[in-house]
Amino acid sequence: MKKVYFASDFHLGTPDEASSLIREKKIVEWLNAASIDAECIYLVGDIFDFWFEYKHAVPKGFTRLLGTLSHLRDRGVRIEIFTGNHDMWMFDYLEKECGLIIHRKPIVVEYQGKKIMLGHGDGLGPGDHGYKFIKKVFANPICQWLFARLHPNLGIGMANYWSRKSRATAAEKDRYKGEEYEWLLIYAKEQLLLQPDLNYFIFGHRHLPLDLQVSSTVRYINLGDWFTKCTYAVLENGHLELKSFC
Repeated sequence: MKKVYFASDFHLGTPDEASSLIREKKIVEWLNAASIDAECIYLVGDIFDFWFEYKHAVPKGFTRLLGTLSHLRDRGVRIEIFTGNHDMWMFDYLEKECGLIIHRKPIVVEYQGKKIMLGHGDGLGPGDHGYKFIKKVFANPICQWLFARLHPNLGIGMANYWSRKSRATAAEKDRYKGEEYEWLLIYAKEQLLLQPDLNYFIFGHRHLPLDLQVSSTVRYINLGDWFTKCTYAVLENGHLELKSFC
């Protein structure tokens, strides 16, 4: 039986080109290893620290990752990608050029007899009302059109600055908060009431590898990040496990 792989929060492009390149090479190594026995590989958001598609331009760089994804798709490996809060401005470039399937909201998939709710995780659950408002602004087509009027040198430069500043202020939050403050765990418990046949919840966004019980038989997995942890999840024979590629 083939395996299903899940990883998120590569944040390629930050904190600088040199360290991002080292991380990108490790990710490519992981993708090539996973592709040997993968039924599907899910990249669950914030793959880039910033991504915005202009009509005739995209952020430069990431050629090793994009080339690997295209090559794996040409070999028949199914790869699906989610937008995150840092790269929500994916439109159709990665679909057309790399053959990826793009998801913008959580989905439910079924493999090996297990039902999984899967998504990046930003804006889900209670709290974080400021971000939820900002997300609506960023997702607004008029706001996206206005941003696209900026020259890429200015627009991408500004966005990279904001994105790195956001990561610096969020670093202290990447720690376990306790069940009553883990919003994605609360969200999972709410969703389980609506869809009691789910077996797993998989999210990213938190930058913290987590394996928590939603109920006695249902687990919530957070995929962590690839800054220091290099964690991912793999579903094999119906069992989901967190692993590290470091």
